[in-house]
Amino acid sequence: MAERDKLHTGELYLPHDDSVMEEQLKCLDRLYEFNSTRPTELDRRQELLREMFAEIGEGCYIEPPLHSNFGGKHCHFGKKIYANFNLTLVDDTHIYVGDYTMFAPNVVVASAGHPIDPDLRREGLQYNMPVHIGKNCWIGAGVLIMPGVTIGDNVVIGAGSVVTKDIPSNMLAFGNPCRVQRQIGEHDREYYFKDRKVPQELKDLLIGK
Repeated sequence: MAERDKLHTGELYLPHDDSVMEEQLKCLDRLYEFNSTRPTELDRRQELLREMFAEIGEGCYIEPPLHSNFGGKHCHFGKKIYANFNLTLVDDTHIYVGDYTMFAPNVVVASAGHPIDPDLRREGLQYNMPVHIGKNCWIGAGVLIMPGVTIGDNVVIGAGSVVTKDIPSNMLAFGNPCRVQRQIGEHDREYYFKDRKVPQELKDLLIGK
């Protein structure tokens, strides 16, 4: 099997193989174009994202600079996803993100790993495992999401967390390693930050939807 064919199988492969590098460099050229756009070139950014990503829904906004091993080629984004500065997508294999999810600055989503065994690592070997992030999640600043992780819908991951295991839907989770702290529920519908209450008019608006 060619090295290029192992990117999505979970097998060990050589990422610096010519067949891999040739494709990757073309993707990185397009990523360079995206990161070089002016703030006023919003239409051009959207055009480039549609060309770069495997899938990207309507209303997505990614603030440059974006960092990505394959320029988004293996990324599947739903609609109305927001990503702040310095999102890093280590997309050597597939990364899936659901609708309405938000990324704070300096988040890393990594699908690639390297063997712990030093002899294997010295050879430059790598393996890739897909990452799944659900709908309507909020990924806090500086979060690191590791290969093979699945995060459910409506999850909040606190800033600085290192996510090494799956997180179920409707949970607040944080820490290093990231752990579920509690379920998201009635308290969060009443208070949006510490003792600050959600205004009644906003509650009424949400009920009407």
